Amino acid sequence: MQRTSPHIEAFFDTGTSTVTYVVFDRPGGRAAIIDPVLDYDPKAGRTHTGSAERVLAFVREHALTVDWILETHAHADHLSSAHHLQSAVGGKIAIGAQIRQVQGVFTKLFHLDAEMSMDGSQFDHLFEDNETFTIGALEAQALFVPGHTPADMAYRIGDAVFVGDTLFMPDVGTARCDFPGGDAHTLYRSIRRLLELPGDTRLFMCHDYPPASREAAWVTTVAEQRRANIHVHDGIDESAFVAMRKARDATLDMPMLILPAVQVNIRAGAMPPPEANGTRYLKIPVNAL
Repeated sequence: MQRTSPHIEAFFDTGTSTVTYVVFDRPGGRAAIIDPVLDYDPKAGRTHTGSAERVLAFVREHALTVDWILETHAHADHLSSAHHLQSAVGGKIAIGAQIRQVQGVFTKLFHLDAEMSMDGSQFDHLFEDNETFTIGALEAQALFVPGHTPADMAYRIGDAVFVGDTLFMPDVGTARCDFPGGDAHTLYRSIRRLLELPGDTRLFMCHDYPPASREAAWVTTVAEQRRANIHVHDGIDESAFVAMRKARDATLDMPMLILPAVQVNIRAGAMPPPEANGTRYLKIPVNAL
């Protein structure tokens, strides 16, 4: 595929440490929005759209037509605003085809069988591995990179790859693998697939959890990850990575928003349907995780 350099605007959400991207071919041209955030107050159970409105303001300021709203996976740390964005500016909401597996797991956890289809039909498009698509003049490719979850996709757009929850910045390391369907062996192989790309390929993170010594950052390169990633630099083999990852994951708490987030995100950012009283409810399974 062509090694063009897309225009990229990043929006860092401090509440969830998530980076949303607008990727476009030119001002006035075509765009994709990647991993958008819906703000959620867990204390009050209230959503608001401040983060999404920042993205919409940029899209409108640059007269962009949104072709795609791309999810790298069903996030556990933030709710997706894909549904809200689509209602405002259009675009196809897309994710990897393995989302069906994730829907199956969490439909059972939340006992949603009566209301939740597990065929991925909540999304407008389900990507297969290596599938190509376009964003205006930009050529793009979906890369299947499971391990953090069974359904993770990275998106290669020109000389940039949006890696989702596979890699973090080199001084932070790699994503956890202890969610349902996660697997450290699989993540290692997915990461090596990304690190076999040309060394100057730009890698855009979905999150950053910076140490106190620096500000948040989200762009690195294949070469820099191979040289300096604290978990998976060149010379660290699969067995060493898996041992590290399992030991580290055993110390981690569940993300604060995992229970509300997953219920929304397996529905492409839509809330559950309203009940007879007109109110929508998110479920909290007790002692299930």
